Amino acid sequence: MALSSLRRAATVVATDVPLAACLVGLDVAARLLPHAPNLTPVAASAVFAGVVLRSKISALAVPLSAMLLGDLVLGGYDWRVMSVVYASLALPALLGRLGRGRRLVLAPIVLSSSLIFFVTTNFAVWAFSGMYPGDLAGLVRCYVAALPFLQNTVLGDVAWSAALFGAWWLAGCVGDRCVVARMSEAKSGGAAA
Repeated sequence: MALSSLRRAATVVATDVPLAACLVGLDVAARLLPHAPNLTPVAASAVFAGVVLRSKISALAVPLSAMLLGDLVLGGYDWRVMSVVYASLALPALLGRLGRGRRLVLAPIVLSSSLIFFVTTNFAVWAFSGMYPGDLAGLVRCYVAALPFLQNTVLGDVAWSAALFGAWWLAGCVGDRCVVARMSEAKSGGAAA
């Protein structure tokens, strides 16, 4: 039993860590480079990590590490709002776990991640920033003021998800062709050089 656990851990480290590091690097670079507000790959890479990475911990580490590293450069803000932002960007990794092996649920997971981010983070801004009155009218004003950001959030999450899952699919197709070609060569006794 211990040997199988050790093998599983070694497999996770060998496969999850390099991919997770690439996703974190992409997220941090996209946050630090000039971009339209909320048009970053963080939520999309969290969904992708949840679907593709073997370890739930690795999947959760992707958005949390990316946000932490980016915020070390960009600076922090109210810790209460920040904690809601981090939680709302970790949730897509958990939702992505539900999408493992079920391609049809990926689009609803990506869209719900965008909406959850919008609802939770703007509620936190209303509740903790002091920018809006603490009544229902202030909450409505906060959500109305944030509507332009929702468009970018949805667009970014959908586009980045399509790019990540599309690249993963293409890499699998190319890899499969290489495997099929090698198998064909082996059956035929090798290819002529």
